Amino acid sequence: MKGYTKPLILIASVLLIDQLSKFWIKLNMSLGQEYKILGNWFIIHFTENNGMAFGLEFGGESGKLALSLFRIAAVIGIGYGLHYMIKHKYHRGFILNVALIFSGAMGNIIDSTFYGLIFSESTWFETAKLFPAGGGYSSLLHGKVVDMLYFPIISGTFPTWLPLWGGDDFLFFRPVFNIADSAITVGVALILLYQKRYFKEEVVEPESYNSEVVED
Repeated sequence: MKGYTKPLILIASVLLIDQLSKFWIKLNMSLGQEYKILGNWFIIHFTENNGMAFGLEFGGESGKLALSLFRIAAVIGIGYGLHYMIKHKYHRGFILNVALIFSGAMGNIIDSTFYGLIFSESTWFETAKLFPAGGGYSSLLHGKVVDMLYFPIISGTFPTWLPLWGGDDFLFFRPVFNIADSAITVGVALILLYQKRYFKEEVVEPESYNSEVVED
C-alpha cells in the first residue's frame, strides 16, 4: 500500500467534491438557474452537456455512447498507468497530477454512465428528482454531464478594424465547467509546467584520471 495512500486520498477527495456539487445542483436548481458569487465574474450556472469537457458536444446518441465507452477505456488505461507509476516509483508530483486527471475523468464518467438512470430530467422550470418512480431520464451510458462553474471575467467588443471578428462581442471565459474538468485541466497544466523536473535524466559524469587516488 506504500505509495498509494496520497493518490487514493486525492482521487477520493476530488470525486467526493465533484459528485456532491453535482448532486446539489441537480436537486436544487433548474436548468439555466444561476447564483452570482462574485458579481459577474464568478457565477454558479446550471447547465448540462451530452459531450466532452467544457460543454463541447459530440455526435448525437451514437456519438454519446461512443464517447462514454471511450472515456471508460481511457480511465482504465490511466488507472493502469497510475498503478505502474506508483509501483516503479515515478516522481511523486507526476503521480499526483496523473491522479488528478484520473479523478476528473472518473467524475464525468459517473455522470454519463449513471445519471440518466438515477435522476429525472432537469428542465427550465423544475429541478430533478433522485430515483424517480417512473425511472430516470435516459439509459445506461447516456446520461448528461452536469456543469456549473462559470467565469465570464472579461466581456467587450472586438475593434471594427479587426479582420473576421471586427465589431463582434467577445466573452472570456465563456465555457461552463465542473470540478472534474478543473481536475483534468490542473493535472495536465502541472505536468506541462514541471515536465523537466518530472522527467529529468540523471547525467553520469565520465571518470577522469584525477578522480582516483592511486596508492603505491
